[in-house]
Amino acid sequence: MSKFSVSVHQIRDNSFNIGVKMGQFIKNKPILKMLESITKPEIDYKDMESIYSDFAPHLLCELDGLAQGLEISPNKAASLFSGYDVPKTEAMGCSAVITKDYYVRNYDFSPVLYDKVFSLIQPETSFASAGYNLQILGRHDGVNEEGLVLGLHFVSNSDYAIGISPWTAIRMVLDKCSSIDDAIYMLKKIPHSACYNFSLGDKTGNIAEVEASPEKVIVRNGQSFMSCVNHFQDDMIKNKNRISIEGSILRNDYLLSLKDKNYTHRQMFDNFKSIHSPVFFTDYNNLFGTLHTFSYSYNDSRILTTIAQSSQVLDINFQNWVDGENINDYILQGVIEESL
Repeated sequence: MSKFSVSVHQIRDNSFNIGVKMGQFIKNKPILKMLESITKPEIDYKDMESIYSDFAPHLLCELDGLAQGLEISPNKAASLFSGYDVPKTEAMGCSAVITKDYYVRNYDFSPVLYDKVFSLIQPETSFASAGYNLQILGRHDGVNEEGLVLGLHFVSNSDYAIGISPWTAIRMVLDKCSSIDDAIYMLKKIPHSACYNFSLGDKTGNIAEVEASPEKVIVRNGQSFMSCVNHFQDDMIKNKNRISIEGSILRNDYLLSLKDKNYTHRQMFDNFKSIHSPVFFTDYNNLFGTLHTFSYSYNDSRILTTIAQSSQVLDINFQNWVDGENINDYILQGVIEESL
């Protein structure tokens, strides 16, 4: 059993200064060495720049700010943080329930490959958002000021290609899209590097799952309740699933069984974060342990989030934060307990 913590950051500034401040924060943190060990020394900066210019040009300014904050070159910052041409990632599980009223999700992976940062940011030229950082610039999951919420779910490395990571795609969507329709349009245009599901909901009650591969993007729309896990369900792309998806199917069956329970936002959140839940895992050595639970209620703009086995729940009225009401400085403390 070991303790771990997640820092909560809130920044209101232009994109360049957001990057500078984040660079200064991580300058002497272990996350830098970890990212250096799993990213390429160099990437095709011009190709990355072209993609960013099409979807989220302000993030190029944030990358430049990261470079300045860390006193490294823009090319090095792009290699470390852009999410472009990232080596393959294995395992990684995630479970989500999306309803017309709320979104709840668990993220499962290894604490060794985890940023341990939750950010609330309000850039000058894009939507404010809140979510867990991945590769610093990207997001595991999050919500923006328009009430659009989404998260990623690894499926496979079938047809792996040079392109944008799903966590960078999530950041681009949060920054620039105001609805599911906008998000779907962008996710269909982004050059994806691997096969991932994206679970989505918005404040109008629309819910969907986007099944994205480097070759094809399929949209599954829901009515009032959907689940999202780690395999494609559309017949046209089922062949891109991993050989063994039994665990993902079992989780999906369990999540679908919750539909008729009519849980409130808080009840569903408590279900997901409980160590006794069928969607809470402790197999951290095999890259499948629950690290955080993230949720959002559209009706009252309420974020509830916590990390593994923490007694603390971060409860934020996100609309109040967007309107200028800061939360107190915060560090979430959790526990990693390995399976025997």
